[in-house]
Amino acid sequence: MRQSTLLLLKQTHELRRAIRSAQHKGPTSGLATGAMQGNVVILPADWANEFLLYCQKNPTSCPLIGVSEVGDFRLPELGSDIDLRYDIPEYCIYRHGEKVDNCTDIADLWQDDFVTFILGCSFSFESALSQAGLTPRNVEEQVNVSMYETNIATVPAGRFFGNTVVTMRPYTPKDAIRAIQITSRFPKAHGAPLHFGTPSDIGIDNLAQPDFGDAVSIKEGEVPVFWACGVTPQVAIKNAQPPICITHAPGKMLITDLLDMDLAII
Repeated sequence: MRQSTLLLLKQTHELRRAIRSAQHKGPTSGLATGAMQGNVVILPADWANEFLLYCQKNPTSCPLIGVSEVGDFRLPELGSDIDLRYDIPEYCIYRHGEKVDNCTDIADLWQDDFVTFILGCSFSFESALSQAGLTPRNVEEQVNVSMYETNIATVPAGRFFGNTVVTMRPYTPKDAIRAIQITSRFPKAHGAPLHFGTPSDIGIDNLAQPDFGDAVSIKEGEVPVFWACGVTPQVAIKNAQPPICITHAPGKMLITDLLDMDLAII
């Protein structure tokens, strides 16, 4: 194994330990650069097949990179020491579609019938953008990425349905074209953008007021570029109203030991 890979894996393990001990509770964008990050959805087993079908029907918004065994809080294929009860900086707890709590661990909530889904995250292509001189604004400004609910409907599956959530990163038109080329190589991290240019075309009224995350500055001559986002399932969860569902808080991901480039299309 290359020295650089060993150093990165050391970073991922140290970051998970910091999250597990609640020393790190913030967004994970820009951290453990080069490692795949994951959105998290935890559901009772009798809801899992419908959600799996929802992911399969909406692979751009919900690109699956891991699914746990029933009741297992480990995911060894994504990291030998992962413990899904503790390894997210902040969890959102939903009951019957309504968010009722946020917490830094779910040990007391864990159920023997839980199934965990890990979905690819656009944070995982930010390293490639930065290496190309296209560092995302949220990384530059050290804030959470801007996220918006759009009017783009997802494909329903069983009780799960809703509109697509997108992340936004501003670029000049020239740089936007290059960003499209780069991110299209990362289908497991949402791939190429869904839209760039006029936000109202996809139902976004005010870029200064994201539905999730933080607003970022948009400079003169830049256009907003929108990628599908793994927060999309949280909209579908509100509509489906399972008795309990646990997700990551937007922008606060599971850090895995997968390498971004391992899932890239060369």
